[in-house]
Amino acid sequence: MNNLPIIVGISGASGIIYAVKLLESLKKLNIKTILVVSKMGFFTAKEELNISENELINLATEFYPNNALHASISSGSFLNRGMIIAPCSVKTLSSIANSYNDNLFTRSADVALKERRKLVLIFRETPLHSGHIDLMQKATNSGAIIMPPVPAFYNKPQSIDDIVNHTVARALDLFNIENNITKRWNS
Repeated sequence: MNNLPIIVGISGASGIIYAVKLLESLKKLNIKTILVVSKMGFFTAKEELNISENELINLATEFYPNNALHASISSGSFLNRGMIIAPCSVKTLSSIANSYNDNLFTRSADVALKERRKLVLIFRETPLHSGHIDLMQKATNSGAIIMPPVPAFYNKPQSIDDIVNHTVARALDLFNIENNITKRWNS
């Protein structure tokens, strides 16, 4: 299981920095990544971090365009550790919660759920209305892990990187991937 890749999805929600830090961290840990990015994900990467499509793609081991429904990751027979969507938009959450698999991005998430693999959604929306909460409940009932990027302050963050790294470390923890990306609670 340790040599299996992680699928990383990037939707168009604000918070592309989480995906970039996640991909950089996985690369440093020598863990293969398969990247799928929505059209709005590429747009947001350019807007928030001034990162081009090629720069984003080059952070991953492998990349598939979102319309490549024939890709290996659309099949449950393709072995992997699971999928992290960072950031996860409301539209993406809705598609996952309702099994609306109209692209590789949402199909890969659905496959993770049906194969009982980890699916971590770093959900980037606030404030929430009852429709958002219902979608989170529905996705959770199917096996997804909803992980809003809520910062911790016990580690005394000194920068945005410290705050982002804490979320990335916690997401990797969900996959039992050892890392020292952030300072941990020590009682």
